[in-house]
Amino acid sequence: MEMRIPNELFFPSILKLLEEKHTVTILARGNSMRPFIESDRDKIVLKSLDSPKVGDPILAEVSPGHYILHRIVRMNEHEVWLMGDGNNSMEFCRPQDLRASVLGFYRRGSDKFIATDSLKWRVYSKVWMTLHPVRRYLLAFYRRIWIPLFGAV
Repeated sequence: MEMRIPNELFFPSILKLLEEKHTVTILARGNSMRPFIESDRDKIVLKSLDSPKVGDPILAEVSPGHYILHRIVRMNEHEVWLMGDGNNSMEFCRPQDLRASVLGFYRRGSDKFIATDSLKWRVYSKVWMTLHPVRRYLLAFYRRIWIPLFGAV
């Protein structure tokens, strides 16, 4: 049985568990982290906020009750620039609006954990962030050609 809970109710409970130093695994929702993280398929493991830096995937509350999982593109003491891997535009928040760090992922129903500090993730992140100028074309190809032919990566 599947139950959907609105984010404004769901995330405060998640954040309470994270404050108690638990890790929390949630099912990915939305396509902002495509092509690496697929909605309703992959799982994200969150931990309490841990010295975020540029390149890290992070859970942020960009407006009251509106949570996103994006990568930090740039940050200073007043503002954090965020962009999902599947997005071409940035979102912004304040450093105090960062809510959780991402410890890692489970992809395609696998029990193999991919940590965000692993070589695989660091290489993927570096390459994908470097490709920002042409990402819109890669994402269009992925959505319009790859997924219909082969399914999600």
